[in-house]
Order: sequence, then C-alpha cells, then structure tokens
Amino acid sequence: MNRLGKIAGLALSIWAAAPPMEAQSAAERVTLGDAAYDQRRPKDALDHFLKAIAADSTQYESRWKASRAQVDLAEIAPKGPAMDSLMSAAQHNAEVAVRLRGTDPEGHFSLARALGRKALSVGTMDRIRFSKIIRSEALDALKYDSTHAGALHVLGMWNAEIMRVNGFARAFAKTFLGADVFGLANWAEAQRLLEAAVAHDPKRIVHRLDLAGICADRGDRAKARELYDWIASAPVVESNDDLYKRQAAERFKKL
Repeated sequence: MNRLGKIAGLALSIWAAAPPMEAQSAAERVTLGDAAYDQRRPKDALDHFLKAIAADSTQYESRWKASRAQVDLAEIAPKGPAMDSLMSAAQHNAEVAVRLRGTDPEGHFSLARALGRKALSVGTMDRIRFSKIIRSEALDALKYDSTHAGALHVLGMWNAEIMRVNGFARAFAKTFLGADVFGLANWAEAQRLLEAAVAHDPKRIVHRLDLAGICADRGDRAKARELYDWIASAPVVESNDDLYKRQAAERFKKL
C-alpha cells in the first residue's frame, strides 16, 4: 500500500472510531443541557435534553429537565398552538419522569408545575379539575424533600388560586366534582408556603413575585411594595427573570 493509501486508511479508522456529535450519550447531552440552562439559554437546553431522550428514553434527568425548559418557554410564548404544544410536551415528559423514578421529588414537582401552568390558560371549571392532581403532585414532591422550594411554591399558589375562584364556583366543585379538598385552601397557608419557598431559595425572583401577589390580595400593600422593590434591584439569574421583573413593575404601579 502506498503512502497516500496508508494515510487514507488511518483517517478512515479514526473517523470510524470517533462518535459523531449526534451519537453522544444521554448523560453527555444532559450535561450540555445543564450548561445551556445555567447560561439562560432554555431553547438550547431543551434541544440537548430532547436529544438525550432520543438517545435513551428511560433517562430520568432528561425527562424532568426537558419539562422544566418547556414550561419556561411556554411562559414567554404567545397564546396559541406553539404554547399548547410546549405545555402538552412538558406534561408528558413530567409524567414519564414520575413513572421512571416515583421516589424523587423533581418529577413530581415538574408535573405539578406543568399542570399548574396549563391550568392558568383554561376556564374556571377545568382549572378546578386540574387542581386536585396539582396539589397531589406537589405534596408527593414535599414527601421526598420537605424543603423543596419549587413544590412549596406550587402548593402555596394552589391555595391562592383556589381562594381566587369565586365562592359559587368553589361550592359547585365541592357538590358536583367531589372536590372537598378545596375546603382546605386558605390565604394564610398560601402566604406561609410562599414565605417558606423564599426562605429556602431566597435568590429566585419568581417566589417573591407570587408572594407579593398574595400579600396584595390580602390587603398588605406595604409588604407587596417591599417585595416588588426587592425584585426591581435583584440580579437576573433565571431564564425568565426579565419577564418577572416586568410583571413586578406593572403590578407595583397598580398598588
């Protein structure tokens, strides 16, 4: 074999031995997705998590992290088919995560969060129907991690959203939907849980944003203003923090 042939043969053997980018393992893809997510690039993160799922559909980390990124993207998407598709996919990936590892809090939290976000886009009766499983999944997450700030947040907002439903709708739910659990919801518990979420994860803007909303609904405008002031000067860390800052500024004006 001449020299050129040997070089070509060597190049071919190296190419065959090196895995292409698309053949990266699920774990490697999750690592890349984590890096993109930390850099506030949820679309790129989601792409890596979905490729991890394609490489190994039973990979737990890729499932709940894909759901997280899909909910983040749905929060900033305009209402319509794109948002609906993201929410359906987020719910599906979280449901798979729960089936894969039912004793880990992240899958349960991801499912509660996905359903909670989806519930905000439907009518009152459908929202009430969602609420039972949202509460159940948040409680399951807290069963495995009692300090999980995200689950504390979801459960706090469950209380707040039930209290925001008018009394007639709550009475209808109790009578015709068998939703006696709605009688457990109250404003004091909503505030306590959001305050716990802030205590366990004090740098996350969204915890204070929703706590401020609860304080405003309870008539404590001074506390709400204090929280909105904190948000105004807080550093941007999460992918949707710019959105939360805008929402805080708009709500502050209405106080």
